[in-house]
Amino acid sequence: QVQLVESGGGLVQAGGNLTLSCTASGSTYRIDAIGWHRQAPGNQRELVALINRDGTPNYGDSMKGRVAFWRDYRRDMVFLQMRDLNTEDTAVYYCYADIRGGRGVWGQGTQVTVSS
Repeated sequence: QVQLVESGGGLVQAGGNLTLSCTASGSTYRIDAIGWHRQAPGNQRELVALINRDGTPNYGDSMKGRVAFWRDYRRDMVFLQMRDLNTEDTAVYYCYADIRGGRGVWGQGTQVTVSS
């Protein structure tokens, strides 16, 4: 099994920056793609960034160009650096991992609130 734990969320002023981290544990050798999704109240969960083992990231449209995303294989961690945040970015941000030979897994999420 794989477990994912997010950290780094909080309250940010509009225009500010924030970095989130996700730590994976358990059978981490089974992780293929890993990355981030977000869900605002009343909205569908949407892709923020996802990276495969080949190292190429894919970005969702809503935050493309405003995020830096990387995976640390040695520490089993993935990071999301967000900049120029606005109130539309207020959401719960979830770490996600695609597991080889099994179902994808989700973390519990970390709240990001952007104030105007």
